[in-house]
Amino acid sequence: MKSFTSKVVAVTLATAFVSSAFAAETVKATVNGMVCAFCAQGIEKRLSGMPATKAVFVDLKKKIVAVEARDGQTLDGKAISHEIKEAGYDVTRLETVSQSVAEIRAQMKAKAK
Repeated sequence: MKSFTSKVVAVTLATAFVSSAFAAETVKATVNGMVCAFCAQGIEKRLSGMPATKAVFVDLKKKIVAVEARDGQTLDGKAISHEIKEAGYDVTRLETVSQSVAEIRAQMKAKAK
């Protein structure tokens, strides 16, 4: 019985690990005031410096900033919003999505075509 229980626990943990590995936490913000590549670079630099940040994507045309969490980390939407505001821009919308930054980037490129 003990080995059966150990196997069930191992399978449950493995399943949880695989599920969490594929479900990225990303904070997606709509930002007003970004007009050039320098704006995007400044926001990207600030947000990349945050400890929980894995990746950042800025789309000037769509006014979107996406910040993906490192594995096992959680992003603080208020802190992200604060960093963007400190850089001189207005956050008009903030949401948490389960897409990675790479998926959001690909989706934006597909919409642009």
